[in-house]
Amino acid sequence: MHPRFLVRVLATLLLALAAAGACLALRTPLPWMIGPLLAVSLASMAGAPTASSTPLRNAGQWTIGAALGLYFTPQVVSLVAGVWWAIALAIAWALLLGWGFGRWLHGLHAARMPHVPAKSMRATTYFAGAIGGASEMTLLAESAGARTDLVAAAHSLRLVVVTITIPFAMQWSGLHGLEINPPGVREVNLGGLALLALATAAGGLAMWALGRANPWFIGPLLVAMGFTIAGQSLSAVPAWMSNAAQLVIAVSLGVRFSREFLHTAPRWLGSVALGTCAMLVLCGGVAWLLARATGLHPATMLLSTSPGGIAEMAITAKVLQLGVPVVTAFQVCRLVAVLLLVGPMFRWVYLRKTARP
Repeated sequence: MHPRFLVRVLATLLLALAAAGACLALRTPLPWMIGPLLAVSLASMAGAPTASSTPLRNAGQWTIGAALGLYFTPQVVSLVAGVWWAIALAIAWALLLGWGFGRWLHGLHAARMPHVPAKSMRATTYFAGAIGGASEMTLLAESAGARTDLVAAAHSLRLVVVTITIPFAMQWSGLHGLEINPPGVREVNLGGLALLALATAAGGLAMWALGRANPWFIGPLLVAMGFTIAGQSLSAVPAWMSNAAQLVIAVSLGVRFSREFLHTAPRWLGSVALGTCAMLVLCGGVAWLLARATGLHPATMLLSTSPGGIAEMAITAKVLQLGVPVVTAFQVCRLVAVLLLVGPMFRWVYLRKTARP
């Protein structure tokens, strides 16, 4: 790592740490995520030389994935398996919502951006609307000839809006401490923690070698789940590690908002923010219906169906104790399904007509 870049990373982490301390004093929700996210985003947009370390973000995802896997006791797995049909409905809803959001963006901006070719504009709005990971959707968009800067900006802004809005809404409404089954292991055992770290690191490396999405989250999550389901309570993940993981994940989101980001088609960003708020309202309605059908709490279902990122929504559920295993299962299944289906859906909906002779 270049010394100058290392200094930028350390300075950004110090800013994030100070912001987390301020949020702790103010008793805001998710202080270790929201404080750093807001502070680093504002500093980045002001032109400060903020920087994020990819290995640190990977370590943060690794920590959160391992911690969430400890919630999947056999009883919880049975509960999640019992609502498989709700997970399937949530996946269908996410695909429909993303497609509808993309159609809306296209209707608003196609005529305003005549310099963007029609085919490229269609791909841009479609992949910008899809409810998936920012990096994965941007790569898919690039292969379809889309404007990747607009796609990446849309996903970054959507993630931040959802990550900030939902925790504050949960805190103001008094919704927290509704955990269905708290993790079975609460004590930190150094030997067990070391074994858990080694095993989950191997899971992350395996997923990375296989080229899977979010390898440092999914790999450790699956390995930790395996231990918990088998009844092996190795160790809890220390609170300070979880807090540090939230901080570095927030920093990695915040540095996306450079000064150039503000000049990325302001109308585009405004419509993405407005559309994201509308999606949150629609997801609230779907969450309420699914809660009535499954008997789970509406707050848990809102986090399960919200258009946020998997790590951010799972962290929210963990900190506020809002049905962590259910939220994690819904979000993981949706991520996998969207990654597998969004590309074929685009080709089927928009390219099959042009492919006909």
